[in-house]
Amino acid sequence: MSAPPTGKGEPITDRRQLVEWFERGCKPKAAWRIGTEHEKFAFTTADLRPLPYEGRASIRALLDGLADRFGWQRVLEDGRPIALVKDGCSVTLEPGGQLELSGAPLETLHQTCCEVHTHLDEVKKVAEPLGIGMLGLGFNPKWRRDEIPWMPKGRYAIMRAYMPKKGTLGLDMMLRTCTVQVNLDFASEADMVRKMRVSLALQPVATALFANSPFLEGKPSGYLSLRSRVWLDTDPDRSGMLPFVFEEGFGFERYVEYLLDVPMYFVYRDGRYIDAAGQSFRDFLEGRLPALPGERPTISDWADHVTTAFPEVRLKRYLEMRGADGGRFRTICALPALWVGLLYDETSLTAAADLVADWTAEERQRLREEVPRLGLATPFRGGTLLDIARTVVALARAGLARRARLNWDGEDETRYLAPLEETVATGLTPAEVKLRRYEQEWGRSVDPLFTEFAF
Repeated sequence: MSAPPTGKGEPITDRRQLVEWFERGCKPKAAWRIGTEHEKFAFTTADLRPLPYEGRASIRALLDGLADRFGWQRVLEDGRPIALVKDGCSVTLEPGGQLELSGAPLETLHQTCCEVHTHLDEVKKVAEPLGIGMLGLGFNPKWRRDEIPWMPKGRYAIMRAYMPKKGTLGLDMMLRTCTVQVNLDFASEADMVRKMRVSLALQPVATALFANSPFLEGKPSGYLSLRSRVWLDTDPDRSGMLPFVFEEGFGFERYVEYLLDVPMYFVYRDGRYIDAAGQSFRDFLEGRLPALPGERPTISDWADHVTTAFPEVRLKRYLEMRGADGGRFRTICALPALWVGLLYDETSLTAAADLVADWTAEERQRLREEVPRLGLATPFRGGTLLDIARTVVALARAGLARRARLNWDGEDETRYLAPLEETVATGLTPAEVKLRRYEQEWGRSVDPLFTEFAF
């Protein structure tokens, strides 16, 4: 989730401005960048409890420590730090205190992994003296929903009240999930369409490869990616596989129409969030928003609204890959490696587009629904998703090799695919590895996760 918006910007006088907002995201290939985001659970090392916002071992203490020791600038809401910014990066809070790094737009995966390493090192230096640890998983393995403190952000209070009206698991999504995602650029509307179709179709493959959330309240949940399962019952108005993306004529204008049908959450004015949950941005354009009668939106309001849709791939002024569970350091580097290799190399992108070209909407949806439980074993066209995953990882490797971006040791970016190549070689997702250890080594306890898989 983002830091507080400004509520400012040019007024919207013509619907064409909404389309132009997306069009301004088009960039020449030389300007394409990689923006990686990852979330992690914070806990007390003494008793493996979630952190409150206030106190010695707390989220606020983490934020203050990062600001004081490493030069991050605090972002305040009602006088309290709720985010940090520095050098094009931000550290933000998810509703249950999950700590997120939103990285700067970078040229290479080497820079991305360096950025992540630096962030994790800073967090560890602040956290350890406070008795705080950090864990990368897709779903909280131990705590009940009612055990997790809510963070003091205005938009979360609005979402907290609205979520249960649309699905049964929205509050779990807010409080108990973590993800890794990568944001990638496009050159033109046509380039965006091709990349969005490929990435949407293959998003269940990424979900399976990165499946890393098999536990619920200390026991196996029956799912390999419980995080992904939660999204199936969060809010159908703003999530899912977007079948219209594959229809003839899809482009920026069609995506705008989709967003205008996504109910609003809020409007930000004068430092506060105004509850507009369930109301229509179409009405807002006409000056008929019940929350702000007679007022019309600004471009900043539109930019805020765009962030309240949560499909598997989200279009902003770049494309966000949203299908992966949170994980360890190698996972955080592997996700952008997968998608950069597929989408930033023309040969691999063409091959991936050919791979998914004849997949039907029913097949794509079935994969989306079955992958959270079955992972790479999900049946598909006479085989399993593992067969597709092996092809996809190989295409990504070839794309990264052709990019030929070398680090200081002369190594290219293919090195970051190693975790995925291990997964497709064994056929075991990270979740299945943990389930085996739960049964065989951990005495059917999830507590070892907090030491063996902590950052």
